[in-house]
Amino acid sequence: MTTLAPRVLRTLQQFHADHPWDHNAHYHQWILRQLPRRFDHALDVGCGTGDLARLLATRAKTVQGIDADPAIVAQARKLTAPAAPVSFTVGDALSDIPPGPYDVITCVATIHHLPFSDALTRFRQCLAPGGTLVVVGLARAQSLSDHLLGTAAIPSNVAMAWIKNKGRKAPRPASMTAPTQPATMSFPNIVRDARQVLPGARLRRRLFWRYTLVWHQR
Repeated sequence: MTTLAPRVLRTLQQFHADHPWDHNAHYHQWILRQLPRRFDHALDVGCGTGDLARLLATRAKTVQGIDADPAIVAQARKLTAPAAPVSFTVGDALSDIPPGPYDVITCVATIHHLPFSDALTRFRQCLAPGGTLVVVGLARAQSLSDHLLGTAAIPSNVAMAWIKNKGRKAPRPASMTAPTQPATMSFPNIVRDARQVLPGARLRRRLFWRYTLVWHQR
């Protein structure tokens, strides 16, 4: 029994290496459900290859994506149709955001790379009155409920990987090639700090090792 857990872990890691799927893209349709049917200007922070930015463009007049990785921004530009109302900028998410204000700001799997409260403050400053901020983030597992939710996600994760790849080995999606780092903040600390900066923000733990934050500028 002492070798079972490591063996199972290695098996799961190999399975997901052979059957990768984008956990962040899983939340894109959920993000759209938090937003108005039409809006003028949107900002996607940590845009990566631009999948979410292009999706936002189906509702927005203009979409601005920003990412610190020049290579992945170049890829986003290649994948975006010339006529699409989407532009991409290489830059720091705190200091290089193009002038707003924005009716919608999204930030997916990026805010744990940034000073958390400073990032939320900057997003609040860039958000237009009546605008919506949606964050999908990662938190460090700390409590028993965190670990139970992570364990509960494993069979769903395997099922999703199998369904999305139809049981076959698959190449790693382009959207999953960006550098990553582990989250350092626990969910309770995220909730505490977020509500200090964004009173009334709604936060929830989610499957697939994610949490969500939604806030509306008054």
